[in-house]
Amino acid sequence: MAKRSSLSIRIVEGKNLPAKDITGSSDPYCIVKVDNEPIIRTATVWKTLCPFWGEEYQVHLPPTFHAVAFYVMDEDALSRDDVIGKVCLTRDTLAAHPKGFSGWAHLMEVDPDEEVQGEIHLRLEVVPGTRACRLRCSVLEARDLAPKDRNGASDPFVRVRYNGRTQETSIVKKSCYPRWNETFEFELEEGATEALCVEAWDWDLVSRNDFLGKVVFNVQRLWVAQQEEGWFRLQPDQSKSRQEAGNLGSLQLEVRLRDETVLPSGCYQPLVQLLCREVKLGTQGPVQLIPLIEEMTSTECRQEVATNLLKLFLGQGLAKEFLDLLFQLELGRTSEANTLFRSNSLASKSMESFLKVAGMRYLHGVLGPIIDRIFEEKKYVELDPSKVEVKDVGCSGLHRPQTEAEVLEQSAQTLRAHLGALLSALCRSVRACPAVVRATFRQLFRRVRERFPSAQHQVRPLQNVPFIAVTSFLCLRFFSPAIMAPKLFHLRERHADARTSRTLLLLAKAVQNVGNMDTPASRAKEAWMEPLQPTVHQGVAQLKDFITKLVDIEEKDELDLQRALSLQVPPVKEGPLFIHRTKGKGPLMSSSFKKLYFSLTTEALSFAKTPSSKKCALIKLANIRAAEKVEEKSFGSSHVMQVIYTDDAGRPQTAYLQCKCVNELNQWLSALRKVSINNTGLLGSYHPGVFRGDKWSCCHQKDKTDLGCDKTRSQVTLQEWNDPLDHDLEAQLIYRHLLGMEAVLREKHRKLSTGTAAGLMPIGPGEAPEDPLAQLLQVLQDLQEAHSHGPASSAPLESNRLLELQT
Repeated sequence: MAKRSSLSIRIVEGKNLPAKDITGSSDPYCIVKVDNEPIIRTATVWKTLCPFWGEEYQVHLPPTFHAVAFYVMDEDALSRDDVIGKVCLTRDTLAAHPKGFSGWAHLMEVDPDEEVQGEIHLRLEVVPGTRACRLRCSVLEARDLAPKDRNGASDPFVRVRYNGRTQETSIVKKSCYPRWNETFEFELEEGATEALCVEAWDWDLVSRNDFLGKVVFNVQRLWVAQQEEGWFRLQPDQSKSRQEAGNLGSLQLEVRLRDETVLPSGCYQPLVQLLCREVKLGTQGPVQLIPLIEEMTSTECRQEVATNLLKLFLGQGLAKEFLDLLFQLELGRTSEANTLFRSNSLASKSMESFLKVAGMRYLHGVLGPIIDRIFEEKKYVELDPSKVEVKDVGCSGLHRPQTEAEVLEQSAQTLRAHLGALLSALCRSVRACPAVVRATFRQLFRRVRERFPSAQHQVRPLQNVPFIAVTSFLCLRFFSPAIMAPKLFHLRERHADARTSRTLLLLAKAVQNVGNMDTPASRAKEAWMEPLQPTVHQGVAQLKDFITKLVDIEEKDELDLQRALSLQVPPVKEGPLFIHRTKGKGPLMSSSFKKLYFSLTTEALSFAKTPSSKKCALIKLANIRAAEKVEEKSFGSSHVMQVIYTDDAGRPQTAYLQCKCVNELNQWLSALRKVSINNTGLLGSYHPGVFRGDKWSCCHQKDKTDLGCDKTRSQVTLQEWNDPLDHDLEAQLIYRHLLGMEAVLREKHRKLSTGTAAGLMPIGPGEAPEDPLAQLLQVLQDLQEAHSHGPASSAPLESNRLLELQT
């Protein structure tokens, strides 16, 4: 049984932000920190005080995290980025909103004294004395303190205050991981109500010392316990009265915390088998459960449930059969062909999720080069005469105004070229499309043709119904949204500027017109799209030919293609990185990093000089022991990670890899942690610095084999579209959803039953109900019991237990 926590984060938009640039505007972006650890950076939205991001993330975390903070920043090209303000949501706040926090939150001023981080290791004892008891406080060490100096570190010392007396430790220079091992004693009077305060400070020679955080203890509780030892989270100083910061604007967020206790796989087998049996039977059997789930799932959570079900059946090798069942159910209740799959039904939502899970790599291969070209060209494109901006053209003083007709004609040429390139790439991609995607579209095509048989020999619009059924997903719900928002589909790292965004929108409209098979309704909607009509008309023929070839896949071909693809080890992540492996005792300079192209698979981390050159294995996957960040001062960069591993002789080694930004850093760390999560010998601690000369740069210890001074963060990962399926977690999420509607299911079962005593009585242990709904209710009851017998009431983790001592 394992506890897992995850955060679903959607950063929607900001409004009324203050101007930070001399132009009277700002270039805002957001940094998301969990317990002061930066894990996400949104794209920058240029020159606006009301930015829209619309970015979504799923972060997996250990259950012990404390808070998530959203910092709104203003990007500056020549100086340090300005902090506009922040929104902080504690774990308790999120836990109090089971459906998630959603809405606008005012940005608060960022006070340096409240920007604390890290933990301190203390031992507290009440010892008997000759006259009275004494309070003994041993200050052992600290970790992950905030860097307050320009060198990326601090010069920390600790101040211990009790009953009017203050004692201080020595100063540890240039370290965020200091070790003191110093002990202080205070006289302790029985019944005293004074609190013990332990404060960490950064020493400065010229300016005032910087506050690093504090821990406050209730001495009366300590008297009862006699002795306590552990790591304590440093807290901000909130004793000062806050001054009004003025209006810093607001941030619209959607944040949901989900804590799941995942049972062993065997516990979920009855639920999985029950759902799989219904899917295997299809509409030939007593289909009750899937239609019931759709009927009782609200609109707001239908996408989530569809994704969970889709992943569950994908893991069981039944995704095609599951979607086919949904197709048949929707076709059975649809009488008009032009309304088919146009609603947000379970079939539509499941198919959207399926394409994102199974077809994202295919999408990148087809669409990626066209999107890159549009971003690089940055051409002005406009077809709507009411929006045309006439520009000057020419060179060397021979400028002349460009006419509206010229703008429209050049724009039409550009869009025709992009649309033609996209359709050509699509037509060449039949073999590249995953076999399971092709087989699913084959089933959809056949089912629609069976449901509307007259479409095969009737007028042209009806002939297109099976094709439109395919394009309604492939074009309208997959390719077009990816064209309009390439960052949200991981095609680009940044949002498009206004000019590029308009080009993308017009191209997406053209793709939609092709996907709609160039119907009169789509042409009449925006008459100014007429210049693209010849390419759209030609594209319809190309698309129909493509779909005909796409769905022409037999069972044997499907298996052969699937087998051929499975023999290739697809990369989990790949891209250019800079590598430095430490050798000798000389100084480590950033210039010693060498750019190489890295590829991470489920077998090894490899590198090559270029993407097409031969790869050399650097680290076998089974040998990885940790993947962690390196503190900024070590290499003068905040985007360096280390991969700790053992070589073939079993000796510990470290590879240092530099990324270009915080997002790339966290994506690589996340990928490395996920593929090595089941390795034996994973480290619980590591050194965030480097061993330079004769000591570690982080904690100054002189033993190279010394245990790490910071804890590893192997549980902190980002959910990506290419993540391996987690069967047990998906089963747990489906169970939780079904449990939420158990009362409704029981009432439904009562009504569907024949009114016999068995139908009216609650289902008890040991019974063997025959109908699927009764079996489902029994399975839910069994899972409830399994959860209630789990270690939910066991003692909390040490850090949480010790935090109760704080006042």
